[in-house]
Amino acid sequence: YGKNTIKFLRLHREGKNNFIKEVEVCTHVRLTSSQEYLDGNNSLVIPTDTMKNIVLVLAKKNGIPSLEQFAIDICKHFMTTFSQVAYVKAYVQEAPWQRVHENGVPHVHSFIYVADGIRFCEAEQCRNGPLVLFAGIKDLKLMKTTQSGFEGFYKNEHTTLSETKDRILCGDFLCKWSYGECRDFDFDCLWNQIRECILEAFSGPPNSGEYSPSYQKTINRIQMLVLSKTSQVQVIEVILNNIPYNVVDMKNLHLNNDKELLVPVETPYATCACTLGRK
Repeated sequence: YGKNTIKFLRLHREGKNNFIKEVEVCTHVRLTSSQEYLDGNNSLVIPTDTMKNIVLVLAKKNGIPSLEQFAIDICKHFMTTFSQVAYVKAYVQEAPWQRVHENGVPHVHSFIYVADGIRFCEAEQCRNGPLVLFAGIKDLKLMKTTQSGFEGFYKNEHTTLSETKDRILCGDFLCKWSYGECRDFDFDCLWNQIRECILEAFSGPPNSGEYSPSYQKTINRIQMLVLSKTSQVQVIEVILNNIPYNVVDMKNLHLNNDKELLVPVETPYATCACTLGRK
């Protein structure tokens, strides 16, 4: 059991410069006893309101040096404070605020909300076990307008889809990776590095791109590049929810539409997922 959707903004000031992190936290625990379920005995139950207050107090006292470190702090607090806690999990995600720049100059206290993917992390620990850390990015929408196709797939009497060598590939991505047992990493640097790997593997070289024969191959490229460039990552899961675009038929309007005008298809959409780890 636990407390979901603990939202707050942490404001840090250094002279004229302000720094912010707006986060949403979910904290769940499993107790060593089930007496609250079986007997209605609440003597070991930590109220979820207390959980919320613990999260707020930790944010106030320790700040949020990184999402991962904050999740670690939450897990450590529950494990060291409550002997009845057998397992704790902390999920933290960050609202994508970015500092405003005016003519290339960073503003001291103004920020803009940029929806280019949501950063999140999870830390979990069993008593007498290692603290395991995950991080990731979700709601990341990427599009390539060419260098994507789908050919040579299995066909039978139910197949109506045509093969194509040129299509738009647009997807809503969720990428989640494991650092294994937690170590003293620069989590902000690692997260930015992995995000760049995702963009590079999806897009290909900037002047030419790289052909994608399937959603599956695109996912594998992302995973292979992340694992090859980031030794700290042990396992990476990628989920791609495809957002298809259909070419508008404009023959009745006496116009030839050579894939210049398209409309998104909201549902149904295809999804593809894969988890890849080191040997």
